[in-house]
Amino acid sequence: MSIECPEDFDGLAKAGQAVAATLREMAGSVRAGVTTADVDRAGELVLDRYGATSAPRLFYGFPGVNLISVNDEIVHGIPGDRVLEEGDIVSLDVTAELNGYIADAAITIPIPPCSPKAVGLCRCARTAFEMAVAVARAGKPINRIGRAVEREVTRKGFRVVRGLTGHGVGRVIHEDPIVANTFNPLDSTPLTNGLVITIEPLIAENPARAVEDSDGWTMKTSNGSLSAHYEHTVVITDGRPILLTAA
Repeated sequence: MSIECPEDFDGLAKAGQAVAATLREMAGSVRAGVTTADVDRAGELVLDRYGATSAPRLFYGFPGVNLISVNDEIVHGIPGDRVLEEGDIVSLDVTAELNGYIADAAITIPIPPCSPKAVGLCRCARTAFEMAVAVARAGKPINRIGRAVEREVTRKGFRVVRGLTGHGVGRVIHEDPIVANTFNPLDSTPLTNGLVITIEPLIAENPARAVEDSDGWTMKTSNGSLSAHYEHTVVITDGRPILLTAA
């Protein structure tokens, strides 16, 4: 969506605050020996405190509250009885609805001791996001975002998972435009002032396709490669984007 009035910005900002607080609580609960359901419950309690609702459950009937993906799971992982272990990397993806507004963010956390490559992969997802934010400005073509992500990920020796993208957000989870993580020379649509999107690098340690697991939700790498995800909901401006879901 595009922010057209102060009420829109205020509503989105409050949804963003709920997402940020939920991610913080969930991140603090990630450790060896807990289940992904335990981590999900920690997040659910925060959403409840803010009066927010799980948007994936609301819009799509997702069987959990928050998306929790481990190791080769890229996104849309269902919380359950899986016990987290040392060396795992855990992607937490929170999308909340609050008073008709949607905000969305994700982080990937390594559980020590992790391999240097796993730690580097998690860091790369974040630095790729930061590179994309640095070029996302009103009036500039949207494909600058994908070019920045792809360059950083490739430079660090990793790969973008093709076909999984960022998107517009605001009143429903997925709105136009698509925000690709690779450079498409044909997509030179200009970013507009007030446009609300997610920028979300989804990357893997080796070249891999995204394949759907038998549960009908979880997307995994086709070859077992580790995957990392980093995301914020941002508002495009003439200067640096506003990060609605940043702590």
